[in-house]
Amino acid sequence: MTPTPKKIMIADDDPGIVDAIEMLLEFEGYRVTTTVDGATVLDMKDELPDLLLLDIWMSGEDGRDICRKLKQTDTIKNIPVIMISASRDIRESAIAAGADDFLSKPFEMNDLLEKIRNFI
Repeated sequence: MTPTPKKIMIADDDPGIVDAIEMLLEFEGYRVTTTVDGATVLDMKDELPDLLLLDIWMSGEDGRDICRKLKQTDTIKNIPVIMISASRDIRESAIAAGADDFLSKPFEMNDLLEKIRNFI
């Protein structure tokens, strides 16, 4: 029996980044869902992802606020969150908000894959 592919949600308001990461992760065998709206992340009910890639700067939302809310919600607080941002100097605030890891843009896809494998 083939194991069920792990599911990853990408939340980033840059469609180019979303597309690139989605293609890579699907090629690696992951099931991928995407959103460009941070509020969608907080509405997750069914089919929760095994990992969340969350951009810090999303239109109208700060990814750190979303992460804090996620980590306070019993049903989804155990989902690993890797925050991504073009600002390298905000790693500490991402971790303080509850992110499990941080990756600054631009990043090597192999670095991203390695971080994902560490969590799922």
